[in-house]
Amino acid sequence: MLTVGFVSAVLCTDLTAQEAAKSDADQSSLASSLRVLPADTVPDDKRLGELKTLNGHFPFKVPDNPGQWYARADELRQRVLIANGLWPMPAKTPLQAVLHGKVKRPGFTVERVYFQSLPGHYVTGLLFRPQMPSADPRPGVLSPHGHGGRQMQLSDEAIQQQLQIGGEHFAASGSMPKLARCAQLARMGCVTFIFDMLGYEDSIQIEFEAAHRHASARPNEARSEGAGDWVFFSPDADLHLQSIMGLQTWNAIRALDFLASLPDVDADRLAVTGGSGGGTQSILLGAIDDRIKVSFPNGMVSTSMQGGCYCENCNFLRVGTGNVELAALFAPKPQAMTAADDWTRDMMKDGYPELRWLYAMLGNEEDVYCREMLHFKHNYNYVTRATMYHWMNRHLKLGLDDPVIESDYKPLAKAETTVWTDVHAAPLKKGPEHEREVCRWLYEQAQAEIRKWEPTKIRDTALPTLFGVDRPPMRLGFAGNDELKFQSVGKANIDSLVVERGLLSNSNRGSKLPMLVVRGNNSAAKRVVVWTHGRGKNAAFDEAGKPSTTLKTLCETATVLLPDLLGQGEFNASEDSVTHQRLIDDKRSYSAFTFGYNRTLVSQRVNDLFDVIGFAHQTKGASVRLMASGGAVPWAAAAAAFLSDQQLSKTLFDTQDFRFGDVQTYRDANFVPGSVKYGDLPVLLELCPGELRTEKDDSSTDFDSADNLKWLAS
Repeated sequence: MLTVGFVSAVLCTDLTAQEAAKSDADQSSLASSLRVLPADTVPDDKRLGELKTLNGHFPFKVPDNPGQWYARADELRQRVLIANGLWPMPAKTPLQAVLHGKVKRPGFTVERVYFQSLPGHYVTGLLFRPQMPSADPRPGVLSPHGHGGRQMQLSDEAIQQQLQIGGEHFAASGSMPKLARCAQLARMGCVTFIFDMLGYEDSIQIEFEAAHRHASARPNEARSEGAGDWVFFSPDADLHLQSIMGLQTWNAIRALDFLASLPDVDADRLAVTGGSGGGTQSILLGAIDDRIKVSFPNGMVSTSMQGGCYCENCNFLRVGTGNVELAALFAPKPQAMTAADDWTRDMMKDGYPELRWLYAMLGNEEDVYCREMLHFKHNYNYVTRATMYHWMNRHLKLGLDDPVIESDYKPLAKAETTVWTDVHAAPLKKGPEHEREVCRWLYEQAQAEIRKWEPTKIRDTALPTLFGVDRPPMRLGFAGNDELKFQSVGKANIDSLVVERGLLSNSNRGSKLPMLVVRGNNSAAKRVVVWTHGRGKNAAFDEAGKPSTTLKTLCETATVLLPDLLGQGEFNASEDSVTHQRLIDDKRSYSAFTFGYNRTLVSQRVNDLFDVIGFAHQTKGASVRLMASGGAVPWAAAAAAFLSDQQLSKTLFDTQDFRFGDVQTYRDANFVPGSVKYGDLPVLLELCPGELRTEKDDSSTDFDSADNLKWLAS
């Protein structure tokens, strides 16, 4: 029979009759009288499986109709901005661009460029222009280079090998393939800007080792005492969603600003193309900047490896999504790529068909294209470039004959491409000092805007990403009875209270929560208190298994639900609550390698609480209240922020003066990236529905005030 409210039930779950009998057996100890599962057994909760890594599988499931896709796309674009630290968007301060040192080659010119993407932080690069003047503005192409740098040069042996296999056609220009594409695009009539990633070539203010080879934490990444006084990869930077990837994304936006501002560029015909890490930047820029009209993100549109560098990862970015779906955010605008003998090798059967289906649903499947080139390793070689030239010619309406043939040219000398010279001196501020200034500016920009926001705006825009709330209960309700079920495994009478043990399962989430339903003689079935404690359900009892004074007081007038949320109680062999996050098996010191792909523990517990509260509401007319103690306020307050007065009438929190800002490491169980940026605990408390009371008890299980308990349960 199915449980509605708190009636015992036996449902089809993974608990066998034999296990249930064993679980009911010995009631003489705390462990047996309060356990839901047999001893030495943990819930069959899918979240206890392996964590997702950047090398996992990231399939793209196309929604059923355009409306569903556009809603999903809006949600993902918002997440991309939040994850990159760009919500709210910083001010676009004057670029103060400088162009100098023009050199000429047949068909094109090259100028050295630097500008400030934010005050004191310089973006450097090379601007390629067609040599012949034009009465009309020309298309502009932004070209993030990817790892290896814009000046990447193949060795004599490597270029000979490429010539032999057909990967390159010219020993001279082909040895510098990243510049070769810029030169040819300029000869085709496009103004093309290739800009330096952080730490490459003339981008010297943040060191290459810090941006791309951050194997272990630096001493200066310890917690800061001052607002904005920290460096990238520090806990403070994480808590404000400041990352190398976010800064590079901002640089790309400002590089597009620079390109679009040029008098000879048609701002309505802008394109982007990059390879490898530059492909990642192309995907993100295409997702969030409407000015891009054509895209060729090469080497990273894949359902396999998502980008292995620090600069390609930030917290939240790929939780429940991946590069194919992120690339799909560019739809229905024209977009092409290739599949090579690398992590993109399966694109023709896993990723590209889904993109074609989406484009067909939105209007024209011919506006997306993936060329199979499995005979080449990871590349942006002559053949790939030829595919890109065809795509740009067609969709930028260049009017050239197909095929466009790339020609050779004399490579640019180092002296012709170095941005910083005696006349144009390199910036003096660099290293950790410069990182602090960048982080401080980003902090001040964000806080100046966020402080103007109502808490509801923070909840509706940012908090769903931070706390993993895919379907806010206030708007979409709780999980239905068909997916949220309670299986009772037995009851015990303990000190005048009836304690029912069971497993609360959500088939959609794959979660299974051990839970106690506790009633007194006068407990009202429709007055329900959900009590979450930092140590889980057993914290409501003493070591002898006797109910605490707090529990007895609550049960005088209400039914009490005591869950073990993920990582608590029966989820652990010791039945102690975990104090650290689960992390992926990667020795590199960076939070986003875990939390760019997996939810934080706090966000998992937020959704667990939604299920417990949703189960309480399966009793028609239930009045539900929430109590948090023993360190449970981080997830309790976050969950309450998404509930309405009808869903949660009263809350009682023992805050213990908790602040997310006090978390010292991303390994901490209460670590939530961005939580400080968006107001920390005070904003969550402001968003609590119904009536709220708080206490500040640092140690005891019981609340100090019996009056507050009676108020909560009345």
